Amino acid sequence: MKSTKHLINATVTSILALGAASNSIAVPDQPQEWEKCAGVAKSGKNDCAAIDSSHGCAGMSKKDGGKKDWVWVPAGTCEKIVGGEAISKEPAKG
Repeated sequence: MKSTKHLINATVTSILALGAASNSIAVPDQPQEWEKCAGVAKSGKNDCAAIDSSHGCAGMSKKDGGKKDWVWVPAGTCEKIVGGEAISKEPAKG
């Protein structure tokens, strides 16, 4: 009986310790600054209007990696992505 109690206590302690450890996993902070990154959006996954005004809405890109379609990324990230080009031109209002 005594060993069963010790086993239950050890199990409960292990579960609680595991729960506490999983809560301390580091998660990066949300970036304070963002940039528009063209050339990396998947088909239908762009964030807003095309930079050449060919469409005026999010989710309307026709192909993966379209040079006129963009997504928001944390500032400084776009230059690290193959095919990415940081843009500052405002998209067409649609």
